[in-house]
Amino acid sequence: MEPYEKNIIPQIEAIYGNFTPLEKNIADFFIHNEEKMDLSSKSVSKRLYVSEASLSRFAKKCGYKGYREFIFCYEQGGQGGVKKPGSDNIKRVLNSYQELLNKSYSLIDEVQIGRVVKILTEKKRIYVYGKGSSGMVGMEMKLRFMRIGVNIEAITDEHIMKMNSVLLDEECGVIGITVSGKTEAVIDSLKAAKRCGASVILMTSHVEKKFQRFCDEVMLFAVKENLERGKAISPQFPILIMVDMIYSRMLRSDGFRRRETLHEYTMEALDER
Repeated sequence: MEPYEKNIIPQIEAIYGNFTPLEKNIADFFIHNEEKMDLSSKSVSKRLYVSEASLSRFAKKCGYKGYREFIFCYEQGGQGGVKKPGSDNIKRVLNSYQELLNKSYSLIDEVQIGRVVKILTEKKRIYVYGKGSSGMVGMEMKLRFMRIGVNIEAITDEHIMKMNSVLLDEECGVIGITVSGKTEAVIDSLKAAKRCGASVILMTSHVEKKFQRFCDEVMLFAVKENLERGKAISPQFPILIMVDMIYSRMLRSDGFRRRETLHEYTMEALDER
């Protein structure tokens, strides 16, 4: 794994909304600058057409005593002028996330994602089954895909999963989420969905031949030891990566503009008081 280094860019981004238009111009320069150059107050003030006093006020708003301290930390990549190495525990957690990101990249099947997007687009109703952490991902999936016009419902109660089979037909799509691939309530409900003629998608970290008998698509997400128990990091993380991939592909499908407009409408509706 590459070493982790702290820098002050996230700190600038966190308070970006509190800046004046002039200060935002200064902030944009430091956030996006990737060149090696003279960053003295005199040089930067000329480049940005601002006064040196403005740079000083900007630095103080960022929590520094003045521009000199700010630029020292900026160039060093640290905060407070002192690089504090992360603890072993912090690095262990970050390394776990990085490992899952790398594994996710290896597992992503873009052709399969295209097929899944087609199901989500063409079916009149979509149901997502999941329990525990997987159920929480299902709820998040519902909230996100509703914004782009998908008629989607998340079900986390196993009794309702069973009863929901009476509503299923060939115009429905059902997504089951289970990290272990052994959650009986989800697996049994997917089997019932297939018997009803629905298109069935299973999201899991384990492959078994029996899945092919009742699943149209088996989407694999990355796994790490004891992930389903949430021992080190949230078991939702690799599933959410997959959901983001599907969501991103869907936004860029043929109906991109219409879905983008729907997303804006829903966000505006949420903002209304």
